Order: sequence, then structure tokens, then C-alpha cells
Amino acid sequence: MTEDAVDLTPVGLPEEREVEAGLRPRTLDEFVGQERVREQLSVVIESARLRGAAPDHLLFSGPPGLGKTSLAMIVAAEMGVPIRVTSGPAIERAGDLAAVLTAVAAGEVLFIDEVHRMSRPAEELLYSAMEDFRIDVVVGKGPGATAIQVPLEPFTLIGATTRSGLLTGPLRDRFGFVGRMEFYEPAELERVLARSARLLDVRIDAAGRAEIATRSRGTPRIANRLLRRVRDFAEVRGDGYVTEDVARAALTLYDVDLLGLDRLDRAVLDAVIRKFGGGPVGLGTVAVAVGEEPETVETVAEPFLVRAGLLARTPRGRVATPAAWTHLGLEVPAAPPATGTLFDDA
Repeated sequence: MTEDAVDLTPVGLPEEREVEAGLRPRTLDEFVGQERVREQLSVVIESARLRGAAPDHLLFSGPPGLGKTSLAMIVAAEMGVPIRVTSGPAIERAGDLAAVLTAVAAGEVLFIDEVHRMSRPAEELLYSAMEDFRIDVVVGKGPGATAIQVPLEPFTLIGATTRSGLLTGPLRDRFGFVGRMEFYEPAELERVLARSARLLDVRIDAAGRAEIATRSRGTPRIANRLLRRVRDFAEVRGDGYVTEDVARAALTLYDVDLLGLDRLDRAVLDAVIRKFGGGPVGLGTVAVAVGEEPETVETVAEPFLVRAGLLARTPRGRVATPAAWTHLGLEVPAAPPATGTLFDDA
């Protein structure tokens, strides 16, 4: 599936996505947080400029919403070249990737989001493209099949992944730079919110920003989303000015608690504690109890619950920590949690 080069200015997107895209930083100087990755990346970009060549292939890894796509677009903007955007799930066959690669012009950036989800044949085709800027295309079938080498223009591949452990060694080793994105501190999120508030023309004080930042799970994307919802609340239920009290009332309305847990997060904790005595209990059982797919629970709710110290993953299943009992307003049991259920499937 060929993806055309895209302009950094979003056009024709649904309103919510357009607003979100408009909040993306356009330069490294505008990008807040990830200081180590930014410093390393600035050296890579400046070196490429001095050599008059395309930067090495880059890989950004980390949880969703931390700025991997923004950094890819910044690299293209800093180098003054177009960027072509596609995703791993969209590349189902090697031919799909070949169509994308042959359309990339000299010096352009090719961004593949969720690169770990590419099909294996496509990934193997990518090896020679990254190393030698060529691909081998097989024409025909059976004994009469012929391999034709197709040269490619020098380009920069930028991959983004939320699960770097699923990347194969050969693919990971072909990236010249690997940047690991970390969760943001509340102070950094306050800077993100201050910038976004200016762009959205939202009137908000420091206490209001701090209230949103502490409930944003260390993620700029969530912080910006909550800012828009708090803005809506302030305009409808108030005078449009966001204070600490307004932000707290708005986030309470939208079921975002003091730690940033939403309805699904609390449902998972509630199921583990109230229905299964604190665990251990298997993922599938928890998913059935909250009415969600196991993958949704594992990828959406669990990472933050584990990072917040509210849930533990053990060989026998999920276990609620004492902090989880306290957060739900329950008394921490004196005895260890029950030994499990018939459906333990960690």
C-alpha cells in the first residue's frame, strides 16, 4: 500500500485529530521533555547536515503518546525534506513495502509506525533496503522465477514501536540510532500544557495546569486530551477560565481520578479486589469480569496500573497491591491474597 508524502500541516482530518495534530511541536526547540533523546537526535541531524547526506535510520521506542510520531516529523522538518507515513499493520505483503520504497525520493524520510507489526516477508525485504538501498523483487513463479535488483534512492527510515521486545534482532541492529522515550514528570507536562493552552487560546492558571498534569499518567497526549475536555467544561459550566477547582470538577465529571485512573482502570482493580479477593487471578478472567477483551486490559489498563504500583503481574496471575486497596478506600487485608482461581492464565 503506497503512502503519499505528507505535509506537516494537517489537512482534511476530523476535528479532534486536526486539533491534536495542530498541537504537535514542529522543531526540536519546541519539543518538551525527553532531553536526552533530543540532545542525541540534534547531534545526528546536525552531523547529517554537515555531510550533506540523509541521517542514519532511526528507531523510537516507548509507550503510546510520548511523541514518537512528533519526533519523526521534526526530523523531516529539520532536514527540510518530505515525510511519507505508513504503519506496520498496513504492510501486509512484501509487495506493499516495495511499492512504498520505490516511491521514496532521495533524502526523504519514510516513517513506519508500529514497525514491529510488519509481516515477516516485508521485514526481510526491508533489510537490504536499509543497508544497501536496494530491494530484490522476484518475478514469476516456480523454476522460471527471476530475482531482479531494484535500486533505491538513499533515504532515512524512522521506525516507531510501543513494544520493542517484539522487534527481531536483525531489524533492530539495522537502525543507526535508537531513542527510548520515557514517561514525563508532572513539571514537564505542565510545560506541555502551557504551550497547548496558548495554541488553543485556553485561559488557565498554574494551579489548573498542575491539576491536569498530575492526572495525565505521564503522557503528553493524555494531557492535551484532558486539557480540551477541561476547556469544554470551563466554557459550558463557568466563565471559560480554568482554575484548580474547575479542572478538578471537570476531571471528576469525566471519571479521571486523582491518580489519573479512568473507568476501565478502576473496574480492573475492583474486579481483582472485590470479586477475586485481591488475586492472583488470570488475565482472561479479569477481562470477562470487566466486559473487555484480554488484549484491551493488557495493553490499555495494565501498564499504568503496574507502573503506579497498584497491580502486580505474577506467574500465577494479577495481584492487587496494598496501594490498590487503599486507593479504592478499602482496608488492606492482614493475610496474603487468596491462592487464585480455576482460571489462572497469567
